[in-house]
Amino acid sequence: MLSEESAALVRATLPAVSGALDEITARFYDTMFRDRPELLDGLFNRGNQADGGQRKALAGSIAGFARALLDEPDAFPDALLARIAHKHTAVGVTDDQYTLVHKYLFGAIAEVLGDALTPEVAAAWDEVYWLMAGALIAREARLYQQAGLEPGEIWRPWTVVDRRVETADVVSFLLHPADGRPAPAARAGQYVSVKTLMPDGVHQSRQYSLSSDPGGEVRRITVKRVAGTEGAPDGEVSNLLYETVRAGDVLTVSAPFGDVVLDDADNPLILASAGIGCTPMVGMLARLAAIRSPRPVQVLHADICPAEHALRPETRELTARLPHGEAVFWYERPGTAEPGARTGLMDLGAVAVPEDATAYLCGPLPFMRTVRAQLLDRGIPPHRIHYEVFGPDLWLPDAARG
Repeated sequence: MLSEESAALVRATLPAVSGALDEITARFYDTMFRDRPELLDGLFNRGNQADGGQRKALAGSIAGFARALLDEPDAFPDALLARIAHKHTAVGVTDDQYTLVHKYLFGAIAEVLGDALTPEVAAAWDEVYWLMAGALIAREARLYQQAGLEPGEIWRPWTVVDRRVETADVVSFLLHPADGRPAPAARAGQYVSVKTLMPDGVHQSRQYSLSSDPGGEVRRITVKRVAGTEGAPDGEVSNLLYETVRAGDVLTVSAPFGDVVLDDADNPLILASAGIGCTPMVGMLARLAAIRSPRPVQVLHADICPAEHALRPETRELTARLPHGEAVFWYERPGTAEPGARTGLMDLGAVAVPEDATAYLCGPLPFMRTVRAQLLDRGIPPHRIHYEVFGPDLWLPDAARG
């Protein structure tokens, strides 16, 4: 994979490069968007730029890929690459854009590292970049091919056939293809991108999990309007969808992508979520109910209170349709709407966790870290614990290494 000469140089400079990656990626994005502002129109999400999430995710993925090449020189970090490839295809990234990124990324590296970036060091990191880019280009080409799409041609019009209020801050939209073509094949757990025209004339896209059984022509997404915290702006797309979209409107929606999908094994399942992280889990649960799955399924969810638990009645109803289904809810403020619910944060100490279970997690990053640690303590191996992150995946380099 990585030549011996480059591997030695990357190993020697990895601490310095990793330490400077935040500054490098900040300068990279600033310069690229200054020269190519059209990239913010539909491809890059401004919210992820404003809160630094995209910058941190890029820095982590570069460092994680380099470490993986050094730790296992004869193999690529497939989990890391698969996650990034699905995120890229969901917004229509094409292979020519890797050359553009290379130009601005290595310009930023040269500016930040200065004289420390000798020609030899630059060549070594250039090799790392093109190994990563080449692997992603190949994976993304396969994803487009499997979806029957030309690279980047992911968008179609979908009609909103119904809008349903789930909680004070959450709505669901039922969507049907508006162009007369069949709905694309999808798997439970996948997501789609929704691209919207903002009031300032710039398009923005955001990913939303399919929150119903994806087996039919009607698909559902469930959207929580995001309020900005700690100086971050409100979610542009989520607020616009929540406030303005009604039945009869047409949305621009991508083909489905995502590598965290319901498997077809027969061992026990654990579907653990918090907050709006319930959406891919309900999609999986709906698929299991639709096929009358005999698998033991534990549906575990944590939330502020029952009133803020989106899709709560449906979750109960779908679980009851499974012959071996069980639902356990935790609420910080339980109230009386959910008798038997537990108080506080999710704690698996009193839950019977089968050692042969496969677990799916979705929710805030601290929640997933905590639950993953509890599952590992209960004997579930890392390769059977899958997780989905909404937005840039800041956990990916560490979680992919187990």
